[in-house]
Amino acid sequence: MHDKTILVTGSGSFAKAFAQHVLDTSQPKKIILLSRDEWLLTECEQRMKDPRKKMRYFIGDVRDMDRLWLAIQGVDYVVHSAAMKRVDKIEYNPLEAVKTNVDGTANLVRACVEHKVERAVFLSTDKAVEPINLYGATKAVAEKVWLHANYYKPIFSVCRYGNVMGSRGSVLPYWQSLLAAGAKELPVTDFRMTRFWTDMTDAVDLVEQALAGPAGYIWIPKIPAFDLTDLAKALYVRVKLTEVGMRPGEKLHETLINEYEALRTASYQKHWLIVPELEYIEREEPKPGLSAPVCSKDAEKINQLQIRDKLAAMA
Repeated sequence: MHDKTILVTGSGSFAKAFAQHVLDTSQPKKIILLSRDEWLLTECEQRMKDPRKKMRYFIGDVRDMDRLWLAIQGVDYVVHSAAMKRVDKIEYNPLEAVKTNVDGTANLVRACVEHKVERAVFLSTDKAVEPINLYGATKAVAEKVWLHANYYKPIFSVCRYGNVMGSRGSVLPYWQSLLAAGAKELPVTDFRMTRFWTDMTDAVDLVEQALAGPAGYIWIPKIPAFDLTDLAKALYVRVKLTEVGMRPGEKLHETLINEYEALRTASYQKHWLIVPELEYIEREEPKPGLSAPVCSKDAEKINQLQIRDKLAAMA
């Protein structure tokens, strides 16, 4: 990404981590964070290590085409991470989620095409696969809007992964806060629950590869899964676990590729690539044909010791 201008929508955990990674490993011309949350932008500005002064902080919303039009001037790469993500809040505010997650994505697609952006990556979620809540449904629609834009210009790719370990709203910081307060008991929604292990390094690497690799695909990281109870025991081996029941819209297992998509999924380096059904680009590689893991209960599992090693590496 040397000498490139990069627009990242959003100012959450991923946006900050990705921007810092680019600053640390490359020499971009400029990195623009576009967010409607001025507090998070201020926090980013205070915490970002930016000795060459390459960061720019734009207050704006992907719903606002005029502001988006100004922010994307001269941009080479776009990473679209902005979204309404809180499942419970979205269920009670459905049209607001549609305006941001679907209409905002469509606005950004148009801006990318009109301003001749070189590459554009959209961050999706496991909840877009066979969605059972409105958040997942909006992301599923946004995926299709984003990929369909390759008819106009074949530059658009999707990165799909699960909850990032340690990010805002994930179970790890919640449990850690309880243990730090002296708790000897942790709530688990369902003892059978499994998840894929996705840390911020995995997420940033996936997007970086999608920007550099073939466009027009859905990119999935090749990552192990784990039992939620093993994560709890890895944090504190003597902890008592209490089953509290699944929340509305929550899945027992994380699904990154459904059974239908698995038939057109190819292995590509450290990732799975879902080959699109629509022939909007001429494709040579990769070819589909390998059967990918459908959900976290079927994937290779890591145990408590391996989880501890990964947690130590994150610290």
